[in-house]
Amino acid sequence: MADHLDDKELLFQFKNEATREPAFTRIIKKYQEKLYWHIRRMVVDHEDANDVLQNMFIKVWKNLDNFREDSQLYTWLYRIATNESLSFIEQQKKRSSVSLSDEESHLSNKLQADKHFDGNKLEWKLQLAIQQLPEKQRAVFNLRYFDEMPYEEMSRVLETSEGALKASYHHAVKKIEDYILNR
Repeated sequence: MADHLDDKELLFQFKNEATREPAFTRIIKKYQEKLYWHIRRMVVDHEDANDVLQNMFIKVWKNLDNFREDSQLYTWLYRIATNESLSFIEQQKKRSSVSLSDEESHLSNKLQADKHFDGNKLEWKLQLAIQQLPEKQRAVFNLRYFDEMPYEEMSRVLETSEGALKASYHHAVKKIEDYILNR
C-alpha cells in the first residue's frame, strides 16, 4: 500500500473538518483497486464497475461520519461495494426487463467482446462460469476465491451466517466445475 496510515488514524482525520478531504482521498487510494476488482468481477463491464465504484464512494463520503467502527473499515467498504453491485445488477435486469438467460448471454457477450478475451483460456471459461451464478453466490465465490476473505469476515460483509456462506461457496464451486468441464 502506498499509504501507511492505518484505518483508525484515517477515520480520526476524516472526523476533523480540516483534514477530512485529504483523509478521504487516502482511504480511496488505499482501497479503490481492491474494491474496483471486487465490483468488476460482479458487474463484468469496466465502465459499469467504475460507475458502481464511484456511487459506492459517494455513499461512503455521506455515511463515514456514522461508521461505528464495530467492524473493520475494509469490511464496511466491501459491504457497501457488494450491495451497490447487487443493486446495479438488479437495476440492469429491471431496465432491460429480460429473462435471466438473456441476461446471462448478455454478460457472456460482454466478456467475449472484451479485446483480451480468449475463449480457450481457462481463466475466461472461469469468468463465463462465474457469470452463470446467481448474484449472491457470485459475490460469495468472488470474495472467497479472488479476495481470499475468511468466512468470518465475509459473514460481516454479507450479513449472513458462516454456515450459509460455506454452503453457498460449495454450490458455486460445483456449478463452476460443471460449467467448465461440460463446455
